[in-house]
Amino acid sequence: MPYLPSLVLLLVGMVFLIVVLVKVLGALRRFRAASTLVGDRVGDGVGLLRARFAALGVAVAERRPDRARQGEPRVPSTDRGMKEDHRG
Repeated sequence: MPYLPSLVLLLVGMVFLIVVLVKVLGALRRFRAASTLVGDRVGDGVGLLRARFAALGVAVAERRPDRARQGEPRVPSTDRGMKEDHRG
């Protein structure tokens, strides 16, 4: 029975491999859960920052006087004194 030590060693190796795979998969699950949580929180923070920036832009735009009411054109090139034909 010279093959018996080889079979025992193969069986021990397979058990060891299964134990290692189970531990690695558990660690990967925990890492994925933590990564998802961090990604969600960062995404929420970025969304809030974008919303605040948009609100700030609206507030600044509301404080500016409307150029059309003052008779000034909205086209920037006409503000610079360029000689363009605006009839077309």
